[in-house]
Amino acid sequence: MAADLGELLVPYMPTIRVPRAGDRVFKSECAFSYDSPESEGGLYVCMNTFLGFGREHVERHYRKTGQSVYMLLKRHVKEVRGHTICFYIGLHTDSYECEDEAKLVIFPDHFEIPLPNIEELPALVSECVTIACDAALNAASAYKKQESDSWDEEIQVSKHARSLRQQDNGVRIPPSGWKCQKCEMRENLWLNLTDGAVLCGKWFFDGAGGNGHALDHYKDTNFPLAVKLDNITADGADIYSFDEEEAVLDPHISEHLQHFGIDMLQMQQHTFKQPLPFHIDQCNEWEVIQESGMKLKEVYGSGFTGIKNLGNSCYLGTTMQVLFSIPEFQRAYVGNLQRIYDYSPLDPTTDFSTQIQVVLGFSLQHQSKGISPKMFKAMVSKGHPEFSSNRQQDAHEFFLHLINLVERNSAGSENPSDVFRYLVEERVQCCQTQKVCYNQKVDYLMQLPAPMEAASNREELIAYEAKRREAEENMRAPPEPVRARIPFTACLQAFTEPENVPDFWSSALQAKSAGVKTSRFASFPEYLVVQIKKFTFGVDWVPKKLDLSIDVPDFLDLSRLRGTGLQAGEEELPDLTPPIVLPEDTRAPDIDESAAMQLAEMGFPLEACRKAVYYTGNMGPEMAFNWIIAHMEEPDFAEPLALPSFMEPGPSMASLGLAATPLDNQPPEESIAILTSMGFPRRHTVQALKATNNNLERALDWIFTHPEREEEASDDLLDMSDIMEPNDNTFSNANTNSHSTLSPDQDASGPRIKDGPGRYELFAFISHMGASTMSGRYVCHIKKEGRWVIFNDHKVCLSERPPKDLGYIYFYRRLSSC
Repeated sequence: MAADLGELLVPYMPTIRVPRAGDRVFKSECAFSYDSPESEGGLYVCMNTFLGFGREHVERHYRKTGQSVYMLLKRHVKEVRGHTICFYIGLHTDSYECEDEAKLVIFPDHFEIPLPNIEELPALVSECVTIACDAALNAASAYKKQESDSWDEEIQVSKHARSLRQQDNGVRIPPSGWKCQKCEMRENLWLNLTDGAVLCGKWFFDGAGGNGHALDHYKDTNFPLAVKLDNITADGADIYSFDEEEAVLDPHISEHLQHFGIDMLQMQQHTFKQPLPFHIDQCNEWEVIQESGMKLKEVYGSGFTGIKNLGNSCYLGTTMQVLFSIPEFQRAYVGNLQRIYDYSPLDPTTDFSTQIQVVLGFSLQHQSKGISPKMFKAMVSKGHPEFSSNRQQDAHEFFLHLINLVERNSAGSENPSDVFRYLVEERVQCCQTQKVCYNQKVDYLMQLPAPMEAASNREELIAYEAKRREAEENMRAPPEPVRARIPFTACLQAFTEPENVPDFWSSALQAKSAGVKTSRFASFPEYLVVQIKKFTFGVDWVPKKLDLSIDVPDFLDLSRLRGTGLQAGEEELPDLTPPIVLPEDTRAPDIDESAAMQLAEMGFPLEACRKAVYYTGNMGPEMAFNWIIAHMEEPDFAEPLALPSFMEPGPSMASLGLAATPLDNQPPEESIAILTSMGFPRRHTVQALKATNNNLERALDWIFTHPEREEEASDDLLDMSDIMEPNDNTFSNANTNSHSTLSPDQDASGPRIKDGPGRYELFAFISHMGASTMSGRYVCHIKKEGRWVIFNDHKVCLSERPPKDLGYIYFYRRLSSC
């Protein structure tokens, strides 16, 4: 019999591999389901790819790959004197001698060879198979780090950390108002630890903006280390080494940041002295949001499956729960289940469509214990500096990251994220000439300010603050905290208020001037996502969470916020491109020094006053004062004016049918390669980059919102004014029809923007508990079948008192017509 089994194995011996360093052995979870060795059918591990499959999916893998030899693992759990004992062949190498706990299975005939019987096989076969099986059983689980609640990659100390020499150039970094020193980016900014330069990072595939100026700076200077500005906390920071080309550790990061005025020690002391930073009654917040103390009824069944916390992963779980309650996401992934299975790649663990389908599919099934999406989290966070860590993250940032992944993986198929996409109309006005220009951009989320000055209990807050200071001075216990109550209408009002435009260049004046911007909706999405801006930084760099309550409505009508476009009586700014900055000139600037001195006497830095007078065209102290107020938080506010020399402004390329681009008019090949590698045609990619001044993030949005038409045979760019100009008739029709209509800039064959009435109903919200997005926890409430349900990790219950006033991100769906 042993000889016969040996003969069966001989033809497959070349396909049986011994795991090497770097091979991931998936012996705890199926690539297509949550089957495990504890499942009734056990888990089949391919002895060639080391992927794991449940009984339902192993046949498909055999048919697709021709791999015939699998190791079947089973875990036996039994109760012994009140204790649960687990025998699992894949966890303890000395236990696999237990009978029938592990066996080799040969497909397609399902011949089984118990591992203890391998020794009876012919010597050559026995030796080779035993080595392979032992190596697979001894290999660390593909999720060993996750199982120990550590999602961090193996980050090493940088070789530059100890010997880093920092320039004594007087640079001090403020806690806000950052922007890239070479462009206008205000996100994804990195501080070079040698000279204090603040520059934008490289563009990520998750859509995080950046033009790569931090990397360019390294190439010019060889200054190797940089730290991400918005992730600095008392516990550490995200550090990247351009020389080593990876994330690194810096044991001296506190000293290196102190050199530029960022005091991590002060953050730690603040955290130690005030466990409830900024007087947030965390205990009360946690109890209210989780509905603690109430007898909540647990619910089970389709759509009521919890998602287990993998260690600071509730930001992921809550976001996924909300998205999975949206029919378009269910249809895109569960509706195409068989197709996704059949067309999945050979390694489905790294395929987005497969893994999101697994999570969504099983969340809609009855899983009373909840699901544990380890494989999905590993896939969506791979290569991302924040989400690949074991720290808590911002649910808002993860939502946008996930939407970008959905966008990239929906080519040629239904894109469920279309339901969130809408157009924003931006109206920019030159304060001196009163002339205006209108632009449109794509967005997925509405950010609402929380104006503390509009609190309805303002007097109570002022009295509390006085008592708190008195108690602090006299070393007494602080008074009972008071939470600010802000009307939702005040948040909307703050959203509609004009905001100053930093470094506004007026084409009417052909100079920098004061400018203001207002934003409206050019289209309304099917599902509106609203984020309350609760988080900020204090002057001491300590993260703040505003303690506030907002009376968020169940029903919302934003119709009055629809953009109107150019109005009668408004005069457009000339269609001119800004001047191109050439190497610096030593000419003395033309500045009204008397006006600058008047401002300096008010206490502003003289150099800032001189810049204000210059950039407002010597129009007097009042205009210069407005410029100061708009720019006083910028890092270079008080630095001397460096007058560049300019090329004369001329007609914009848009007016000639072209987009504004750099001098050589040809996008960098590196940028073209990134976009074409994602499957976009080269011609369309070049058009997108030219239309967005070679900004990768904006170019990707441009591609999605400007699908290439088959009849386009020319490489010339489309006129942006033709593409983006609203059609009044379409918008007018949309206001009287509940069904979504295509945005005017969309071709009927590929709708990307859907428009309709701006009337919505609240159906879900995500709440945060804690002092910072980098700590604490998230839960979500979703309205299902007319009842609010709370999703608190794996626990799902009917909500008795949904805390809608304490939410962080709100989700609305468009109302149908009456």
